[in-house]
Amino acid sequence: MLELLTDINVWTSLLTLTVLEIVLGIDNIVFLSIASGKLPKARRPEAQRIGLILALGMRIALLSSIAFIIHLSEPIITIFGNGFSWRDLVFGAGGIFLLTKGTREIHHLVDGDEEHAQARGATFLSVIVQIAIFDLVFSIDSVITAVGMAEHLPVMIAAVVIAIFIMLLAAGPVSEFVHRYPTVKMLALSFLLLIGMTLIADAMHFHIPRGYLYFAVGFSILVEFLNQTAMRRSAKKKG
Repeated sequence: MLELLTDINVWTSLLTLTVLEIVLGIDNIVFLSIASGKLPKARRPEAQRIGLILALGMRIALLSSIAFIIHLSEPIITIFGNGFSWRDLVFGAGGIFLLTKGTREIHHLVDGDEEHAQARGATFLSVIVQIAIFDLVFSIDSVITAVGMAEHLPVMIAAVVIAIFIMLLAAGPVSEFVHRYPTVKMLALSFLLLIGMTLIADAMHFHIPRGYLYFAVGFSILVEFLNQTAMRRSAKKKG
């Protein structure tokens, strides 16, 4: 253990992996904001905390079973000459789940039926189940990345814990911001659709680099920021 603490390569690996895990965790924060938004405002922080604790637990459990993680990438069935692993099947199911969830939420938002849908309501348990399904999909993605980036299990676990803690601090403000501006929420839902399509493509062995997705989302957020700024200044001039 002392050798790990004094090895500069270990600290470099920890820093790099932590940053990468935080970037990958953007998906979690967006989904937490959308899923918990169906609950009364007072219960949203609790759902977000439970969701991130579930994500942390799943990732540590998977990291502790590296041999199992490696096995997840081995083909278990062959369709039309293409082998599909458990990872592919989980990613495919997760992609379909996100497409379904995102499409339904966009439908409510476009129809102006969001408040009525919230009143019909998702129960606290149903929100947690949705978050758990999402966490399972992205825990596999996160852990495979960690295994590929670092050699030592304590470094992997430390990076995941730090990333989840930072996500926990960011979840509340991000969720509040998303729900305050309907156009930002539409962007967030579109992001979920984009992730869903990416997961399905990945399951079909057509990999789309995450950097492309984050650039598209970042550019969209910049455009939305400029729109909001322009509207505020226009309102001030009219006032």
